Amino acid sequence: MTDSLPDADPYSEADTLTGADGRVGSDAFAAADAVVYDLDGTLLELAVDWDRVAEDVTAAYAQQALIPPTEDLWKLLDAAEEYGIAAAVEEAIAAHEREGAADSRPFPLGERLLSREDTRPAAVCSLNCEAACRIALETHGLDDAVDAVVGRDSVGTHKPDPEPLLAAIDAIDADPDRTVFVGDSASDGVTAERAGVAFVSVADALADNDI
Repeated sequence: MTDSLPDADPYSEADTLTGADGRVGSDAFAAADAVVYDLDGTLLELAVDWDRVAEDVTAAYAQQALIPPTEDLWKLLDAAEEYGIAAAVEEAIAAHEREGAADSRPFPLGERLLSREDTRPAAVCSLNCEAACRIALETHGLDDAVDAVVGRDSVGTHKPDPEPLLAAIDAIDADPDRTVFVGDSASDGVTAERAGVAFVSVADALADNDI
């Protein structure tokens, strides 16, 4: 069974953010000079059963006779370093992601990106590990359509911390004020807000027929 990537931040809603010039939604998407995309749930869907991932991460704690401090997958990942099992927990998650990336399926926004209709600089900023991102992109021929990839393990923090998004923008030599972040989750919206970057939902990005 394939489940959507669990949200990484306890926010139930993410407001559509306003660009530097006051535009929102599809208008902000069309006006931007560069685009950073989330991966899973935005460009494509990884074939990952996140309940199984959580079970394997919990087992990594149990193997060291540790009581997991929470049932939340991403909080378990964040706590793993303190418990001395960061590498084991990261690999437990990444193994599922790499396998699921090879069996991923493209979404309409990914198919549009593949069509090369949009020639603006593009990057991926994902909560998935970088290797899984690259496998998924290569599987669907999207690697040539993306200029940079920043995954969970690419920089010192992961979404919804703003560092990965800002790193992706820097990697394509773009201006944060002229870039939009396209995503499908509340956590993506929070990431954009913390980075001072306009957020555009998948639906609004697809609504733009001028690209």
